[in-house]
Amino acid sequence: MNFRQILRDLPGYLLRGALITGPLVATAYVLYFMFRTVDELMPIGIPGLGLVLTMVLVALVGYLSANVIGSGILESIERFVQRVPFVKLVYSSIKDLINAFVGDRKRFDKPVLVRLSPDDSVRALGFVTRDALLGLGLTEHVAVYLPQSYNFAGNLLIVPREAVQPLAVPSGELMTFIVSGGVSGLGVGGPALPAASQRPSAAPEARG
Repeated sequence: MNFRQILRDLPGYLLRGALITGPLVATAYVLYFMFRTVDELMPIGIPGLGLVLTMVLVALVGYLSANVIGSGILESIERFVQRVPFVKLVYSSIKDLINAFVGDRKRFDKPVLVRLSPDDSVRALGFVTRDALLGLGLTEHVAVYLPQSYNFAGNLLIVPREAVQPLAVPSGELMTFIVSGGVSGLGVGGPALPAASQRPSAAPEARG
């Protein structure tokens, strides 16, 4: 390989190297930022020890919640927190969001396609979070959460039940597909979306 060929192939090598090292460097930076942030909150002087102690503390709380005495103490603390107006709003929102992903009451476990145009040409990917909206007086509608790509945000839509089509795909894969803008998740080199199940029929009208 001569010098001219090396110069000609250099841009390709740089691009391939960036595609490999970019995610590695970004991941390493996120981990470093987490270590540094926790160490600053717990200034012990030994790098990484603050994160280790934090993990031990979280594990201890989990252990206490598994027995009667510990769970009673934690429930008393939670009731106190929920009595403070603004703190209750922040605490409840964060708790419900975490439980929606990893708790016993997962909400993002019903992936669907939502029709956004009358001719069915435009659709959106999301998750049904409420099958019934009786509190709003909407018996024929469901709540669908649409995550945004490359952003920890999303939109909540109230759509007719017949406009929602369930998907036979893992929820985690669909979330990865949406958040990554369609460049990751749902397989590599395969079709963009697996075959979807049949759209459910509309619920029967409520009788007076």
